[in-house]
Amino acid sequence: MADLGSLSREELIALIEEQRRLIAELRAEMERLKRAQNRSAAPFSKNQPKADPKRPGRRPGQGPFLRRAEPVQLPATTVIAEVPSCCPACGGQWEQERLEVVTTIDIPANPQPVVTAYQVPHCRCQKCGKRVRGTAPGLAPDQTGATAHRVGPVVMAAAHALHYGSGVPVRKVPAVLKELTGISITQSALTQDALRRAEGEVGAEYQRLRETVPAAPVIHTDDTGWRVGGRTAFLMGFDTDQATVYQIRDRHRNEEVREVLGDGFGGVLVSDRGKSYEAEEFAGMQQQKCVAHLLRNISEVVEAKCGRARQFGTELEAALREGLDLWHVRDDLSPDEFTTRAWELDQVLTYLLRDRALRDPDNQRLLDGIGLQQDRGRLLTFLTVEGVEPTNNRAERILRPAVIARKVSQCSKNQRGAEAFAAFASIIQTARKTVRQTATEVLRALFSPIPALSLR
Repeated sequence: MADLGSLSREELIALIEEQRRLIAELRAEMERLKRAQNRSAAPFSKNQPKADPKRPGRRPGQGPFLRRAEPVQLPATTVIAEVPSCCPACGGQWEQERLEVVTTIDIPANPQPVVTAYQVPHCRCQKCGKRVRGTAPGLAPDQTGATAHRVGPVVMAAAHALHYGSGVPVRKVPAVLKELTGISITQSALTQDALRRAEGEVGAEYQRLRETVPAAPVIHTDDTGWRVGGRTAFLMGFDTDQATVYQIRDRHRNEEVREVLGDGFGGVLVSDRGKSYEAEEFAGMQQQKCVAHLLRNISEVVEAKCGRARQFGTELEAALREGLDLWHVRDDLSPDEFTTRAWELDQVLTYLLRDRALRDPDNQRLLDGIGLQQDRGRLLTFLTVEGVEPTNNRAERILRPAVIARKVSQCSKNQRGAEAFAAFASIIQTARKTVRQTATEVLRALFSPIPALSLR
């Protein structure tokens, strides 16, 4: 820096203004770093609360109001409500017009676990010395010594349903069970039981679900981040009308996708524009790209443009939205009218996405990316193949439980834990979709019976 005494008045003023600008930038950076070090977990107001926030609760007209259904259980007790002996206003006598039945459902104040005691004789043959141990339904062959006192399959099913189905961290499941049932169990017991069952009956059911996926006419798939032993991994979800399957792998390539789809999948794959789905191995596969993702990409470009630079994105967005509107009124149109309008829309998109050079680089990027999908016939499949949805919302919904579990846990400590999470979560989500049972009931029915005889 030159000697300040040699600077003119104008040069000193310019230097002061530059220093002011630098000081303002540094202060802003300091504030940003302070906020980064004390991040809040509540991403709602962003320090800019609304002056007139909306009231919580259901908005008028947004869906029908349904009251709680009458319980199917028989009442344990019946209480008759009392009325005054006479009218408090005039002293007249009452005449009953109707009898209303209301109920209150509660849990026992002090729930008591059901304990089954087994008297197990240990016998030895007086002739050959062979030993035999008594058996009984519900008694494990190795339930002796230090492991003589165990919890039953219903407790384990409830614990795994809380963890894999409801997202309760495994370290908190014992406290929840203790509070609700009075049963004490350790975290390690839950973990070891989950790993053992994932390699047994739960793993077998999981493999059966995986085998049903390639036979589906439409598959929705998406992925999200995961960690296995602290290393970055990917959790992939595959959703059909009959099954929901998860898979956790270190990488997300077409090879990992084909582990579930197989090489002979002949249905429609609904996905985003991830590189895994653009591989040459999927060149002959029918696909539908998520229109919601495309509209979001277009909106980001249009909002940043002005003048004629907005025209391409605006026309493209209008064409895609017209396709969504046409899909929604499909049942109201005749087959011929629907087919004609779908063909006309396809012609509009083909012309709009024709190969050409645009002046704006962002518009050129949109043209190249979305135009490639139009050339491959992956934009309007939902109008030509019945049963195909225009968005990938189904796949994103099945990932939400995993995202919640990721926020409250450390994901998976090892690959065995990752396989257990994928197996249990797949079975529970599939059961919620296809059968009217709770996760606890499904897991309880799945757990294999204990062998009837144990010799040693």
